[in-house]
Amino acid sequence: MTAVLDRARSLPGWARSALIAAVLVAVLSVTVTLTGQTQLTSGGTASAAVRLGLPILLAGLGGLWAERAGIINIGLEGMMVLGTWGAAWAGYQWGPWAAMLGGLVFGALGGLLHAVATVTFNVNHIVSGVAITLLGTGLTKYLATLVFTPVSQNPRQSPRLEGFTEFSIPGVSEGLAALEAQQRVFVSDLAGLLSGLVTGLTPILVIGVALVPVSYLVLWRTAFGLRLRSAGESPVAAESLGVNVVLHKYVAVTISGALAGLGGAALVLNPGQLGYLENQVGGRGYIGLAAMIFGNWRPAGLLVGSALFGYVDGLQLRAGGEAVHALLYGATLVAVVVAVLWAIRRMWTAAAVALVAGLLVYAVYWSVDTVPSEFASYAPQLVTLIVLAAASQRLRPPARLGEPYRRGEGR
Repeated sequence: MTAVLDRARSLPGWARSALIAAVLVAVLSVTVTLTGQTQLTSGGTASAAVRLGLPILLAGLGGLWAERAGIINIGLEGMMVLGTWGAAWAGYQWGPWAAMLGGLVFGALGGLLHAVATVTFNVNHIVSGVAITLLGTGLTKYLATLVFTPVSQNPRQSPRLEGFTEFSIPGVSEGLAALEAQQRVFVSDLAGLLSGLVTGLTPILVIGVALVPVSYLVLWRTAFGLRLRSAGESPVAAESLGVNVVLHKYVAVTISGALAGLGGAALVLNPGQLGYLENQVGGRGYIGLAAMIFGNWRPAGLLVGSALFGYVDGLQLRAGGEAVHALLYGATLVAVVVAVLWAIRRMWTAAAVALVAGLLVYAVYWSVDTVPSEFASYAPQLVTLIVLAAASQRLRPPARLGEPYRRGEGR
């Protein structure tokens, strides 16, 4: 068994992520069989998870670009807020493609402001990020009152926007739906989860998912990406080799803001929303940052983290407290599996902690029949805290993340 674990650790990052995803699907399948909560793996839940996970994914990608260049971007929330207003304003005027562009531009402006503060003036990264979030929230409230009130008669929301036409992959979506309807253990569960990836698609969803491999290729397979990452690992050494560190930091943080703004546009263009609504970001920028940390500053891990948070959010919205209650049973199974793996590696303390955590979760599952709706609505935030606590032991951030840098230090 130890040899099997060693081989698993030697797999590439994408293969390990796929293996983790397969294990989680198996856990969900067992949970559905034992609890009867079919919504855990239904196509509707998967589709909702994809749509709700997209803004988190884009915010996390924005954090990845900035932090790989050494700039902490806690202002992702504010940049998403700016993106929601920019997308709603442009979308109301010129349609959904303009909404995407508007979100990108307004988010990029927030990123550029963060770059000016942190790179040029060496403002503390956390202070700058918090300031941008406060500025974005206040500015969008003012602009919404100024622009949307005359047409929507409501300063807190925009008129309904035109959305993208949804499409599905022909043949594949029908075949997966047929498999899901057969209610076969694991096969139908997997088919239901996969159907969310091929049904009810929109251009912004396809573009958002495609940005994951694009970000990997640019950051890890190009000379530009190597220079950008060197600005976060060792800016003095990079400058001594002729890299314009300041320029690369500016580009990275501006792209970071643009991606976060695109995440705001994804919220506005969600088929269930199609408009700007005050406070609609709802902490997703911070959850995106948590997904990036969970993914260890890598695109593949970030994708898994975003899918996890989007899934929990979609599940509680579609099925409420009973489904979240059943998810506690699945969490117990995951804790037991983790405890066994730690025990095989003879890490007894970690195994004991995982086992105790699983027993506590199971005690909660056994003692109540459902999770109150007020608590279920905060399930994504709770998962964020648990995941960060579990992942904290294996994190490897960029070496000079958050440290001030002045041009000429490498000369």
